[in-house]
Amino acid sequence: MDLQNQQRVKDIAEKFGAENVVVILGSSDAEGAEIYAETVTAGDPTYAGPLAGVSLGLPVYHIFDPEIKAEADPAQWEEQVSMMEMVLDPEALSEAVRKIRETHSKHTL
Repeated sequence: MDLQNQQRVKDIAEKFGAENVVVILGSSDAEGAEIYAETVTAGDPTYAGPLAGVSLGLPVYHIFDPEIKAEADPAQWEEQVSMMEMVLDPEALSEAVRKIRETHSKHTL
């Protein structure tokens, strides 16, 4: 996650409260999704950005998580997400984020 996005997430969590923020990732690879999820829950693992050493504990999900898909408008899902759902591995992406969420998130949906 780049430094600007880390700062945006930090600012939003401070403004609205971590209990009122949910992060939804759209990463196309499980390793990247895991790193991004760790960054917004436990802090930047590279210790390079605004979230270095900052444990926000935000609830984090992948767009393919069943809880998120269930909330999406079916027509918009079909138009915006379904193609990627067919070419990526939704289960692996959701699982990578779920593991981090269950380990580090302090808040839930």
